[in-house]
Amino acid sequence: MKILAVSDRVDARLYHPAVHKNMADVALILSCGDLPPGYLDFLATMLRVPLFYVAGNHDRPGEAPPPDGSPQPDNGLNLDERLVSYQGLLIGGLAGSMRYNRDPGPQYTEREMGRKVARLLPGLLWNRLRHGRYLDILITHASPRGIHDQSDLCHAGFKTFLQFMDRFEPRYLLHGHVHVYGHGAPTETRYGRTTVINVYPSRLLDIFPL
Repeated sequence: MKILAVSDRVDARLYHPAVHKNMADVALILSCGDLPPGYLDFLATMLRVPLFYVAGNHDRPGEAPPPDGSPQPDNGLNLDERLVSYQGLLIGGLAGSMRYNRDPGPQYTEREMGRKVARLLPGLLWNRLRHGRYLDILITHASPRGIHDQSDLCHAGFKTFLQFMDRFEPRYLLHGHVHVYGHGAPTETRYGRTTVINVYPSRLLDIFPL
């Protein structure tokens, strides 16, 4: 399955009327946060495929915010603390960055992120019983600690995500948040059985159901 993953910056290569011709084989859009709802709606509308997303630390309530206050594209499903099955792929999401100030965007301490993971546990156990595995893809905004992250608190990764990968072994963890300038910074790292990918600002992935 061809998946378009996006985060953090509007990609001019995608934001044009011909995107449906260039991306005709895309079957799903995954957003890792900090993108305008209008941009995400444009992609979902032009490509005519489902959109799953999580909010980033700079996201704010949009024109039609859900009860939790995070921005909501009209054509998307907020995956924060949720699990879905799409064409045989098991996908889940965790929004936000490390807590670094009192800004109203989604920010969390390690303990708070641990609580968010705990709320996924019943669904993960159900996936294991029904499908023989917990998860195929976890989409997050922030990265795991020590993988693609930076030294400042805002861009530090979560140790909680390392523990998540140790226990639940998703095939992929897709994140944004860390902007990549130039070709030297790593954007794909193997951790245990999980491939961690920084999708900033866009990435085409071939991921197939098991």
